[in-house]
Amino acid sequence: MNRISFDTFYLLAFTFLTTGMLSGNELEGTTPLTMDGDIAAQMVAGVDRFLLQELEHSVDLREKHWQPDLSSAAAYQASLQPNRERLTHILGAGDQRKTFGALEYVSSTARSHVLHVGEGYQVYAVRWPVLGNMHGEGLWLVPAGEAVASVIAIPDADHSAEMICGLQAGLPADLQYARQLAINGCRVLIPTVINRDYRPRNGRASMTNREYLYRSAYVLGRHLIGYEVQKVLAAVDWFANAQTEQLPIGVIGHGEGGMLAFYAGALDTRIDAVCVSGYVGSRQDIWQQPLSRNVFGLLEQFGDAELASMIVPRPLIVDGHGAPTLELPSEGGAPAVLKQPTDAEVAAELVRLKKLIEPLNVSITHVRTEGMPRAAVHPNALQAFYQQLSQRQQFRIDTELLAAPPADAAMWANERQSRQFQEIEEHNERQLEASADIRRGFMNLGNRLADKPDGRFKLDMSSPDAYQTSVEPYRDYFREEIIGHFDYPLMEFNPRSRILYDKPTWTGYEVVLDVFPHVFAYGILCLPKDLKPGEKRPVVVCQHGLEGRPQDTIDGDHAAYHDFAAKLAERGYITFAPQNLYIGKDDFRTLQRKAYPLKKTLFSIIVPQHQQIVNWLKTQPNVDSERIAFYGLSYGGKSAMRIPPLVPDYCLSICSADFNDWVDKNASTRENYSYVWTGEYEIFEFDLGTKFNYAEMAALIAPRPFMVERGHFDMVGVDERVAAEFAKVRFLYGAKLGIPDRCAIEWFIGPHTIHGQGTFEFLDRHLSFNGKP
Repeated sequence: MNRISFDTFYLLAFTFLTTGMLSGNELEGTTPLTMDGDIAAQMVAGVDRFLLQELEHSVDLREKHWQPDLSSAAAYQASLQPNRERLTHILGAGDQRKTFGALEYVSSTARSHVLHVGEGYQVYAVRWPVLGNMHGEGLWLVPAGEAVASVIAIPDADHSAEMICGLQAGLPADLQYARQLAINGCRVLIPTVINRDYRPRNGRASMTNREYLYRSAYVLGRHLIGYEVQKVLAAVDWFANAQTEQLPIGVIGHGEGGMLAFYAGALDTRIDAVCVSGYVGSRQDIWQQPLSRNVFGLLEQFGDAELASMIVPRPLIVDGHGAPTLELPSEGGAPAVLKQPTDAEVAAELVRLKKLIEPLNVSITHVRTEGMPRAAVHPNALQAFYQQLSQRQQFRIDTELLAAPPADAAMWANERQSRQFQEIEEHNERQLEASADIRRGFMNLGNRLADKPDGRFKLDMSSPDAYQTSVEPYRDYFREEIIGHFDYPLMEFNPRSRILYDKPTWTGYEVVLDVFPHVFAYGILCLPKDLKPGEKRPVVVCQHGLEGRPQDTIDGDHAAYHDFAAKLAERGYITFAPQNLYIGKDDFRTLQRKAYPLKKTLFSIIVPQHQQIVNWLKTQPNVDSERIAFYGLSYGGKSAMRIPPLVPDYCLSICSADFNDWVDKNASTRENYSYVWTGEYEIFEFDLGTKFNYAEMAALIAPRPFMVERGHFDMVGVDERVAAEFAKVRFLYGAKLGIPDRCAIEWFIGPHTIHGQGTFEFLDRHLSFNGKP
């Protein structure tokens, strides 16, 4: 038998060690990976536990956002202004409202604006301007005698204006709270609230009217809640400024109307008394409630006790009765549950309130549920509200239904609902059309030759290095205000591994790394077998898409991925295919819903996972720490636009089968490719549309190399929109920074898939690697 030389033996031994092929089947420097079952599902479950803990802790963390001055009622109200500004922003309620001198009657040649003449009051159909072409519209109840107060009465989403004033069947007489207030001398304006009509949208995902309108607005920094609060506050403007007699102003609402009354009272100190029925309770379970109630960052500063603290010392009546109950299935729209809070839950929130506002002397009335909850504002709560608002004790409850309610009342309500729905949908479209100019005001990439103004922060494009420094404030904004950031240190790696693949030219290892408590990163590391002693090679992190797994990028010739991680390993690259969180349908989408009220997103977890992956890769003996690239398809392409801006260790990013006019794709109610029609209810990012489209995200990657891979028949978008958005990126790299070679797009004839030609050449060129030692 021939003896092998010492050098040959040394080379074989070194290769054996550096490719991790130890006797225990784990990588050098790691312990054996012993996890069984579906590791991806375990990852999602761990993040779920982490987020539930964060939700629980959020109550204790709010104090740092509040600096109340409790020396007097006036000083206290003034000290809350920063909190009001923050609440205004996250509700999307900051647009300048229109002023108006009078309500407009709504009538036609076929129908009078006078809908009913009752005993002691009349009912009119009215509307009032709010924003652009958006109006509030509803009913106006005017008492026959002298008015004692001006009230905005807001029905639940499943109650019409006609129902709460007795013109339409559905509520007992004593629960027709708008009518009862009018009988007792109040002028009452009832706005229409968008209902919960549930049906397929564009023949695809089924959702409520409220979720449908929420989706577009949310991306554009607006909110259905904000629009409806603006309608209420526009009425407050009129009551406060356009009336000859200065009557006290009150807001009362039930269910969704109670929510709107609560927010309106917190925002506007001109409201003298607030009654919230069927809403107040713990907000820690807001992630289970209808998606249209989701407010980004709400629980960072505001639970119901904090909102109530913005109303007091003005009178606040909390009615625990009759919260709407419903269950929405998972049929494309977000599944949801609404249930009646218990008296104990309401009382606990009021106890928190009292601790927040001591030593202020405040008037809080809690009307508890006794027996079966009522389906609208309880008469006891209504009486307390009236007495606090009018300073009159006598309050009469009419227990008789109207003798002859109008036969057309339901039709009136339905027509008004349709008009209100259409106005908001059209307003969202106009906001979308304006969003490009708004983004340019925030971050001006200079893609129009006449553009001179700086955005929020000045960009220095005199050189790539100067630009890289000047773009940092935008990166910080993206991290904190759009993506969301957990300010926790990363844990020790505690790496665990085991062999999964043994191929002729490379070996694949499953790897698990700790990130945060309950949160870990998982993926597959592919090491070429021809690595030589002391050799440092580039790494390509290969990211799967929606409902994918790392294995999809490695074997099986998946129609979307074509084993691109394995092919790059065969080419000589080290590759790492991470498992990302977007797997498990509602399981992972619920993570997003738990993150949103914390001012976080899925990427608040995914980004630190990738940072930990990169940190660990840098410790590996054959990894060149300066040459770690990112390449992702579909949801992995979405990741390619969000992770490299926040993980600067990625020296290059390739976005495949995703680059688009992302804002249009999220917000358009005209285009068939829009997400407003689909089951991706977690996809929407608050206020993204006024700050960052894909061009602006690419600007956070610059001056690092960036490439787009686009199949002509990829149905995620259309070529002309992809091209228009990419043109802004090309202008930045080529015309402004003078580095056109670092920016590329490959068009190919094909569908939603990895093409792996121009992108592989791009990697070879910018990673200075040709597959040879």
